[in-house]
Amino acid sequence: MKLFLLATTALVAFSAPAFADPLVLKSVAIMPTEDTLAAGLAQTPVAEGNFSLENPSKLLGYYGYGNDGPLAAPKGAVPSKDKLVEATKTEPDKNTYLVLDGAKGASKNYNYGTHFLFQGHENGPVDKDGVAHGALTRINLDANVKHRVTLMADTDVDGKALPLIDGSAWDPFAKVLLLTSEEGAEGGVWAATVDFPSKVTDISGITGRASYEGVQVDSDGNIWLVEDAGGKGGSSTKNAKQPNSFVYRFVPKFRDDLSKGGKLQVLQVLDQYAKPIVFTDGKLNEDILAPIQKILYGYNYELSTRWATVHDTDKDGSEPFDANALAKAASGTPFKRPENGQFRPGVSFKEFYFTATGDTNIKTEAGLEYGGFGGVFRLTQKKPSADTGRISIILKGDPSHTGFDNLSFLDGNQLLITEDAGDKLHAQRNAFDSMYLIDVTAGYTSKDPIRVLAQGRDDQATADTKFAGMDGYQNDGDNEITGIHVSDGATSIEGLIGTTAPTPFENGWRVFYTRQHGRNVTFEITKK
Repeated sequence: MKLFLLATTALVAFSAPAFADPLVLKSVAIMPTEDTLAAGLAQTPVAEGNFSLENPSKLLGYYGYGNDGPLAAPKGAVPSKDKLVEATKTEPDKNTYLVLDGAKGASKNYNYGTHFLFQGHENGPVDKDGVAHGALTRINLDANVKHRVTLMADTDVDGKALPLIDGSAWDPFAKVLLLTSEEGAEGGVWAATVDFPSKVTDISGITGRASYEGVQVDSDGNIWLVEDAGGKGGSSTKNAKQPNSFVYRFVPKFRDDLSKGGKLQVLQVLDQYAKPIVFTDGKLNEDILAPIQKILYGYNYELSTRWATVHDTDKDGSEPFDANALAKAASGTPFKRPENGQFRPGVSFKEFYFTATGDTNIKTEAGLEYGGFGGVFRLTQKKPSADTGRISIILKGDPSHTGFDNLSFLDGNQLLITEDAGDKLHAQRNAFDSMYLIDVTAGYTSKDPIRVLAQGRDDQATADTKFAGMDGYQNDGDNEITGIHVSDGATSIEGLIGTTAPTPFENGWRVFYTRQHGRNVTFEITKK
């Protein structure tokens, strides 16, 4: 059986229909202090971290800050374990845009309009019991500043604090927002209604506990989950980490009622002997520098894939379980911190793209060949519920393009990809994060992606750098591009993201992202 095929052969079987003329953008240079967008684009804040919530809670008072300290550290302040020098930044994350009629909020007689942007927050203040509180907020895009941000929920239906939330996606079959938490044994998936106040339910009894981040729904109602769990370093590969994260697919028994359970599956990538690529904790250096990694991260190769069931509620019940452990037991194939995924629109959900962050360390011993700088993968299947498929890398990371995180299709062929390199790698390469644009039908073996946004560092993040690493300081000192989201806000099954190719900035399609940390500002990108 020949399993190593030229990647170009995959494009023949899954060739896409013709789309509208693409938006043509040119790369911008990296700027040291301020955000720089590609020519022809502009960005406008739709919510800022210091916007007061219209309905604050005891711990949460602002869109991007908790109530546990001042919004900016006073001059001369010194962090300590006993006193925070500034409020905990809640770090609004993945954006989900929806157009809703008749939406209500905290003010009974206020007209909130019809255009809304939902976010989970991946950080939050800690209560007296040491529990960090996450939140679900809604930006009311048609509202004034007083009513601009609504706290939809900070507890679930059982009264428990919401977890720290990373990913979100609208499920038009079950009519809920799916929220993911990458908190490992405390992580999982929660389902939230979009009415006010939101009713949030922990559904980790069917999806398992894991460091879930990316979440997407396909046209069959399956829920695709991408895990971001860091691995261990080896004795001679201390800067390179073992692959330790998986790609999952949850197949519900009834797509309109997730409470009925279903099957959780893990992706297996097969080697040249039709055996799943797996790793152990026994010989880390051999895992990190395994020869098969060079194939997995090599251009002009593709490998066969199949799905393996790790949990079935009909047989295994619906108590929360360790999805990562079961994925390993079922011979799932681990990756270097996948973070997010999305279906290519207009091709009947036959192509799924996901990022691998890599080691976010320029000194990684894995280097280019073994996935040390991550990349973007394409998984192709004959249909979204198919048991088998093929996988190939379409963009391999390098020191200048790495830490790939969020992604969203701008149109039928062009994919937006953001970086989350972190301050360590920022210093190593003397450059902050960028957002790139690639054409998924083109090859990148000898050319770079288009940089459509070069991020600087806002004044608040710059001020925070003086506290970085100090005992008692809880916030990050960098900015991160997160939550890139292209949507027309449709809530119908027919409008599911991935069904129709976007027409950016036209026909109701809008583009949002969040500049996380620092001032925690969410922007809308528009054409000039």
